[in-house]
Amino acid sequence: MKIADLVDHIATTTDTSKTDTRKVLDALVEAMTTAAKAGDEITLPNFGKFKVKEVAAREGRNPATGATIQIAASRKLAFTPAKALKDSLND
Repeated sequence: MKIADLVDHIATTTDTSKTDTRKVLDALVEAMTTAAKAGDEITLPNFGKFKVKEVAAREGRNPATGATIQIAASRKLAFTPAKALKDSLND
C-alpha cells in the first residue's frame, strides 16, 4: 500500500479531506521519527511496537574483494507486531 492509497482509505473511512488526512499522517511520521531518534519506544495499540536497538560494531567482508572490513556500530528500528495483528494474519 502506498501513501496515496492509505490517505484515500483513511479519508474515506473517517469522512475527512485528503489534505487534512495527509497532514495528520505527516505529523504522525514526524512524531514517530522524533521519538525514535530520542530512543523512545513507540507503541500503537493492536498494531505493534517500534523500538530502537543498538547494533554492535563487527567485522564483515567486502563481497568484491573478500577483504575483511570493520562495520561501525549503529542503531536500527525494530518492529514487533501486536498479538492482535499476528492473530488476524493467521485467521
